Amino acid sequence: QVQLVESGGGLVQAGGSLRLSCAASGTFASGGIMAWYRQSPGEQRQLVASTDTAYRTNYADFVKGRFTISRDNIKNMLYLQMNSLKPEDTAVYYCNLWFGGGHGNYWGQGTQVTVSS
Repeated sequence: QVQLVESGGGLVQAGGSLRLSCAASGTFASGGIMAWYRQSPGEQRQLVASTDTAYRTNYADFVKGRFTISRDNIKNMLYLQMNSLKPEDTAVYYCNLWFGGGHGNYWGQGTQVTVSS
């Protein structure tokens, strides 16, 4: 069983920064793509950024240049450094761990990020 636990959310003013963390625990094979998604009320969950075991990264256009995703494969940790936050970044942010070939798709419980104008 895999567990993902996010932390680091909170309330911040526009232009501020937050750093989200996600701790992965349990028994799972090495590898997999780790990602951050977010969901606002009434909206679909959307990909924010992802990274694979080779540390290659992918970002949604709306966060490029502002957010940085990173992972620690030894500690099984995922991070999201969020800078220059905007009110439209307000959402619940979810950590995701995905293994191809039907070997598992896991989600954390989410952490709320609120950016005030």
